[in-house]
Amino acid sequence: MTHKRIRIGMVGGGDGAFIGAVHRIATRIDDGFELVAGALSSDPDRALASSRRLGIQEARSYTSFYAMAEQEKRREDGIQAVIIVTPNHMHYPVAKAFLEHGIHVICDKPVTKDLKEALELKALVEKSGAFFALTHNYTGYPLVRHAKHLVDNNTLGKLRVIQVEYAQDWLTERAESTENKQAQWRTDPEKSGMAGCLGDIGTHAFNLACFISGQKVQQVSADLTAFVSGRRLDDNVHTMLRFDGGAKGMLWSSQVAPGNENGLKIRLYGEKAGIEWCQESPNELWLSIFGQPTQKITRAGHGAGEEANRLSRVPAGHPEGYLEGFANLYVDIAAAIHAIESGASVDSVQGFIPSIDDGVEGMRFITAVLASSTNNSAWQPLDDMESNGQSARGKAND
Repeated sequence: MTHKRIRIGMVGGGDGAFIGAVHRIATRIDDGFELVAGALSSDPDRALASSRRLGIQEARSYTSFYAMAEQEKRREDGIQAVIIVTPNHMHYPVAKAFLEHGIHVICDKPVTKDLKEALELKALVEKSGAFFALTHNYTGYPLVRHAKHLVDNNTLGKLRVIQVEYAQDWLTERAESTENKQAQWRTDPEKSGMAGCLGDIGTHAFNLACFISGQKVQQVSADLTAFVSGRRLDDNVHTMLRFDGGAKGMLWSSQVAPGNENGLKIRLYGEKAGIEWCQESPNELWLSIFGQPTQKITRAGHGAGEEANRLSRVPAGHPEGYLEGFANLYVDIAAAIHAIESGASVDSVQGFIPSIDDGVEGMRFITAVLASSTNNSAWQPLDDMESNGQSARGKAND
């Protein structure tokens, strides 16, 4: 980096949290950020203990994110950006507090707990003039960027079929009845928001399909299920998709599929060729040009394009994956923040950074899927969603 490290704070992500540690590692890989403040837990003792372990000064370990936003704004060495890694229901109030103080926001997905909050947050982002990034980390993988390049370069021809799936098995049994805190909040409508599996991993699959294809979903026909008895939110999602570019698609996300650990996969088929990528083998992309043998393109290997190579750190054959994908987002986020604070345009920054618009579109998707499932899988246009996003809150077929 040719700039000073960006001073960051974190809300959530204290001891025992999974995703907070992932973000912290990702910010350090390229040495572009320095964690100097935090409201790491709603429990004051845990927050302080977490801050001490991370080297945050006690004076900058906060028990309230409101106090953190206000006090950090007053400091000459205050944070430039905040990372939000709380349960979903806290994304909106935390982001609002920091945006109102002109502090840049980096938020985990989904952006809010419902569509109404997402639209309000979009208005806040626009009013504040601060930068907002949504960490859809799978868009940061080098071969995902190459897949997008192949689509944009018309290697596949006009897209016909898009199939995406994200399958896990960790909620096959009623884990929320144990001491598993991740399971507890992700299956709780008050903390997770409108959806369970759909909001947790289905939004990743949706975002990836739109990102690579360059098309927007116009309509969905969905069937949501809570297979585990007593579970209040969906744990399995089947959705048919109609895209604005004419492609037809299918999305399956599940957290009750034994044998699947983190099975995010995507296949796109056009008039001339098809591609396939799997998150568990992220350094391989398969390209099948009709009438020719299938080709394996490897990260940093022969055939990988300029954007994929920009995001590769080590030579071909040395695996890169989940943490590096997150780090690639943070490289571009750092460049965007430096550009803004030097008076330049974010448009000058190379790469793709998921924005508040991606967050709103994700919440439209969730709301439309819930509405369709509630209405016997009737086709539901995303653009027809009511702004309050409440019509099908938490509904899943038994």
